[in-house]
Amino acid sequence: MAQALRELLSEELNRPVAATVTAIADVLRGRYARAAVAVLFYGSCLRSPEAELADNLLDFYVLVDDYGRAYDKRWLAVANRILPPNAFYCETVWKGTQIRAKYVVISLEDFARFCRPETQNVSVWARYAQPARNIWSRDAVTADRVVTACMDAVRTMLRRAWPLEPASRDARTLWIRALRETYAAELRPEGADRAVKIFENDQARYERLTPLVLEELGQPEMSAEKAAAEWKRRRRLGKTLNLLRIIKGIFTFDGGLDYALWKIKRHSGKTVPVTDWQRRHPLLAAPGLAWRLYRMGAFR
Repeated sequence: MAQALRELLSEELNRPVAATVTAIADVLRGRYARAAVAVLFYGSCLRSPEAELADNLLDFYVLVDDYGRAYDKRWLAVANRILPPNAFYCETVWKGTQIRAKYVVISLEDFARFCRPETQNVSVWARYAQPARNIWSRDAVTADRVVTACMDAVRTMLRRAWPLEPASRDARTLWIRALRETYAAELRPEGADRAVKIFENDQARYERLTPLVLEELGQPEMSAEKAAAEWKRRRRLGKTLNLLRIIKGIFTFDGGLDYALWKIKRHSGKTVPVTDWQRRHPLLAAPGLAWRLYRMGAFR
């Protein structure tokens, strides 16, 4: 079963991508040339026609071998170690078309660890249980480690969701439940039908993966009541970490203050006006803006 799962995900990760995706991936690889070991592409744009990519913000992970080697500024390396990953913005022009991307930097070691079931925060394993592409890897060993991490992400997703639906072995039931639970564990204001659409976009894929993983697991590892309590704790942890990363992004993201407020508005519907002075001095502005948003109920 493990070999079949590895072959399925390896083939998926190595599928070709649009030339525009490769173009901006090459820019990201160049930014971190001293430390980069892989560049991964994931998210909703994975399914978008190439003609639509210029109108979207593409999502990437840049995997590095060492945070200290990845950055010229020491404080960025420290921030990445304390609360990984760091988020950044990138844009490039390819054949006259402007392409934009949001990307995070994370070590290969942290990436692999965050895909395993002992990691309660869903942010990495929830994403890489879904389809992704390995645009570039430093070598075959690194590529194989990425495949292993994605295998762990799929296993973790189903391991955590199955006890909530213990009588089911149905891919649709389990994956839609898993996706909804992971959305609820982050500041991700997805509509109720989002999980359904994600499943249906790659239904054959999820139907192939599910029996392979359930055969490995054998049976749900805990009661539905205990699983529900774990998901409740996971939601508290996940939302707290998401908020901290959004605040950290104010200092790492170009236009980070506006991006953070946009993310909070999508989650809560709450927003506050931002002055030019606040944009120039986000460190000084952040506490006051955060307090105003808290008083408005943005973080409840």
